[in-house]
Amino acid sequence: MGPTKNLRTISQEAFDEVVKENMEDLGMDPTEALEDAIQTLSLQGVDLSGIVKCVPGEGGIKDHPAMQCLDKLKRLDADAKSTFAAEDLEQVTALLNSLSGLCSDKEESGNAAIVAKNGGIELVTSICSKIPTESRPTLVSCLKAFASLLSDVQSTETFRASGGPKIVVGIIRDGIQDLEILNSGFAVVALAATGNEVVKESFMELKVDELIFQILSGQPLGVQSLYDAIRVLLTSDDNRVVASQVYGYARRFAKIGITKALVESLHGGLSSPSLVSASIALKAVAVNDEICKSIADAGGIDALLKCVDDSGEQGNKTVARTCCSLLCKLAGSDSNKTAIVEKGGMDRLIKLSARFLDDPSVLQEVMTIISVLCLRSPDNATRAIEAGAGELAIQAMQKFPAAQQMQRSSCLMIRNLVVRNPENRQVSICISH
Repeated sequence: MGPTKNLRTISQEAFDEVVKENMEDLGMDPTEALEDAIQTLSLQGVDLSGIVKCVPGEGGIKDHPAMQCLDKLKRLDADAKSTFAAEDLEQVTALLNSLSGLCSDKEESGNAAIVAKNGGIELVTSICSKIPTESRPTLVSCLKAFASLLSDVQSTETFRASGGPKIVVGIIRDGIQDLEILNSGFAVVALAATGNEVVKESFMELKVDELIFQILSGQPLGVQSLYDAIRVLLTSDDNRVVASQVYGYARRFAKIGITKALVESLHGGLSSPSLVSASIALKAVAVNDEICKSIADAGGIDALLKCVDDSGEQGNKTVARTCCSLLCKLAGSDSNKTAIVEKGGMDRLIKLSARFLDDPSVLQEVMTIISVLCLRSPDNATRAIEAGAGELAIQAMQKFPAAQQMQRSSCLMIRNLVVRNPENRQVSICISH
C-alpha cells in the first residue's frame, strides 16, 4: 500500500482550551472565540472532524445528544458480560435506532464523526457480538448503526480493526432467509469496503463471495444492497494501493457461478426491480474475455437486447443507459461483437436512439457501444452505416453542442466507422451536408 495522508488531529480538550484562551487572554466574546478557533486551526491543517464545536461550559461534549446516546449504550455494554439479557434488548434497540438517526441526520452531518472519534464503532461492534441470533430487530438496528457511522477510510479501518467484517458476515449467514437482515447487512459490506482495499480483502477471506452466490441461487428476495456490495468489492477505489486485487476477486466471482446467477436477474426484464442493480454488478464482474463470453453463453446478450427494446418502448432512460453500458462491456469480446450484430443489435440500437433523441446521455451510450462494435471490424462498420449510425452522429452533435462526453463519443464512433472503410467517408460527408 502507498503512504496514507497524514492529517493533524486535535483532541476535544485541546480544542476547548483554544476557545477558552481566546476568551480569557484575548478578550473575545464566546461566539468570536469559537469562530476564530475553528478558522485558525483549519488554516493550520488541523482535522476538526469529530470535534464538538461549542463554547466551553455552554453545551459541551457531554451535553451533545449523540454522546448522551453513546454513553447510555456504553453502560449497557459494560453491564452485559457475554450476552444481553432479554430485558435489556428493547432499550439497546431503541438507543441504536436513536444513534442511527442522529448520525444519519443531514443537517447534523458531523455527528457520525463525533461518535466515531469517541469509540462509537468499537462500541457497536461489541454490542453486535452480544446480541442473541434470534433477536432480529436488535441485529437490524445494530447493522443500521454501523451503516450510519461508516463514512471515510478512518472509520472503515476502525471497523476492520475491531472485527466488524467477521461479525457482519456472521449475522448475514445466520439470517440468510431474512430480507431485512440481508439488506442491512450488505449495505454495511458496501459502505465498509468503499475506498478500502484491506476491508475488501477481509470480506473475501471470510468467503463473502460464496455467501453472495448462495443468496443469488436461492429464491429471489430482491436484496438491492447485495448488488451494491458486488460492485464495491470489485471496484479498485483505494488510492493508497499500488496494485488492487479486485481483478482476481472478479474471477473468483465468475468461477463459482455468480455471473450466471446475475444473468438470471436480467431475464426478468423491466418488471424486475433488480434489473439496473444487477446490470451494474454484472459489468463489474465482466473483467476479461472469458467471463464476457460466459455471460453471452448464459443468455446475457439476448436478455440485454430485449431490455434495450423494452426500455425504448416504455421510455425508461435509466434502463436504456445501464443496459447499453453493460452491452458495451460485453462487446469487448470479438465473438460477442458478432453475436450482437447478428441478433440485429445495430438496428435495435439505432431504434433506441430514435426514441431518446432528446437525451444526450442515452445517445452517448448508444454511440459508445456502436463505436466498440465497429472497432477493427469493417463489416460491422458497414452494417452501422446502413442502420443509420452516420445520421445519428451528425444529428446528435448538432443538437447538443455543449454535451462534451456525447460529442467525444460521436467523434470516436465516426472514426471507427471510416478508419477501415474508405467508402464510408464519402457517405459521412454527404450526410453532414
